[in-house]
Amino acid sequence: MRFNVLYGRKKPKEEEKKYKDKLLLKIANFNPSLRSMKIDGILNPAAIRLPNKDIMLYVRVAERPIRKHKRGCPIIVAKDRYKFEKHSNYEILSQKGNIMYLRDGICRLLNLSHLRKVILHKNGFDIKRINQRPIFSGLPSESNLGVEDPRITKLRGKYYMTYVSVSTENGVSTSLAVSKNLKSWHREGIVFRKQNKDVVLFPKKINGRYVALHRPEGFFSFSKPSIWISYSKDLIYWGQEKSIVHPRENSWDDVRIGSGPPPISTRKGWLVIYHGVQGKDKRRVYRVGSFLLDKKNPEKVLARTPKKKAFIEPIQPYEKKGYLSNVIFPTGIVKDLKTNDLLIYSGGADSIISVKKIPIKDFLNHMEYK
Repeated sequence: MRFNVLYGRKKPKEEEKKYKDKLLLKIANFNPSLRSMKIDGILNPAAIRLPNKDIMLYVRVAERPIRKHKRGCPIIVAKDRYKFEKHSNYEILSQKGNIMYLRDGICRLLNLSHLRKVILHKNGFDIKRINQRPIFSGLPSESNLGVEDPRITKLRGKYYMTYVSVSTENGVSTSLAVSKNLKSWHREGIVFRKQNKDVVLFPKKINGRYVALHRPEGFFSFSKPSIWISYSKDLIYWGQEKSIVHPRENSWDDVRIGSGPPPISTRKGWLVIYHGVQGKDKRRVYRVGSFLLDKKNPEKVLARTPKKKAFIEPIQPYEKKGYLSNVIFPTGIVKDLKTNDLLIYSGGADSIISVKKIPIKDFLNHMEYK
């Protein structure tokens, strides 16, 4: 398949690049976890290569209770159990997407998200197995409104998964889980507090410290949501924070940006693939670009996708129309076994999972160097 690598105008045929591109998973591939639920969407997978060379995805599945003629939101109260909070018309101020806004100033989600495991062939394109049961779900204590958007990094012989934990007490935060075997996870709890998402860990220490990129959001609009860097000695307590990449005016990423998959080491530096948002409401579009960070000083940005030329934009039908249209949202990355290519796993329109096989050099060549 062919996908456009230029934002803003139709790319001439002689300039188009052909990449292997496949719609991998649809809502129809999954069954609801409970009879009382229905699936709203599948989104934004983590990806990691297993010791046997197969690839494992952790796919976010969003479900909502089947409750006709009732308005309310689900809340997890125990494993495989939720309660349904009913709300009167007086309590509800408005509803947008999967969020219900109440008159007392708080929000509730109309659906719950959990993670399911999908095993792919080592080529990254063929499905071997889909688990129809949640493999990682919210808990009443830390994520009673669900878990979202995981990223997995192999680091010093263990696997570390960052994920968004949503709860009535702690809002939208990022938590960390650790595994030795990708079968059982130890939850370390919140590592980046309320209203902080898109956390990715570097796959090695830099100058003796662990490094993470993240995207905090303030409640006051002094600046647009940007990508920050933080450091840690133990992966739990983070500090020495600094914003390093920002939205750009009159660009494909002028509203907000956020890290995609974990950084990849290249000969020129750390390659970070990220999403950028342009427009609002029905005109909002999520596109994809990249930037390059210095190997020894990851605060230093060496290059970035041009303002007028996003590397990937949603042009496939399954990216242009769905639960949330015009969205391509990369979160998983695995190196191909035979070539110097990257397998990029993305959510599309909050309704599908796709994979694109792209040479590393194409990301590097598309950027503008400082």
